[in-house]
Amino acid sequence: MTNRNSRNTETREESKRKVSWTRPSLLPTPEPKDGIEYRWIRTSTLGNSDNTNVSSRFREGWTPVRKEEHPNLQVVSDIDSRFTDNIEVGGLLLCQNTTENVQARRDAQLLQAESQMDAVDNSYLRNSDPRMPVLKPERSTRNSFGK
Repeated sequence: MTNRNSRNTETREESKRKVSWTRPSLLPTPEPKDGIEYRWIRTSTLGNSDNTNVSSRFREGWTPVRKEEHPNLQVVSDIDSRFTDNIEVGGLLLCQNTTENVQARRDAQLLQAESQMDAVDNSYLRNSDPRMPVLKPERSTRNSFGK
């Protein structure tokens, strides 16, 4: 004897996947826009405002993002926030800057790091003993995860 159920009694809900839950991130991510980069800027640490950091980042071209620009983020501002019309979470203020400006800053920092490494190499090679020639040092970086 076989159990023959009609197709009408079967439902898709029986074969539906179980809904998975993931913890929401502490800092929401705004929807990307062409030519704009976003960054969280520290406004306070342990309840003490960090005016030096904020003014330094503003001079670099970062501007606070207004709540109206990203209504989908659903953020409640910090209590006693100086940036009431902007998106601030836990002492971090969401700011935006042009991609061109951000890339120029990265290039300048890379150039500075390269010139510092050249200075170290030149100093190292200048102080070496001529009886023991030293080749230009080789540098390589490697990332490894796990064992």
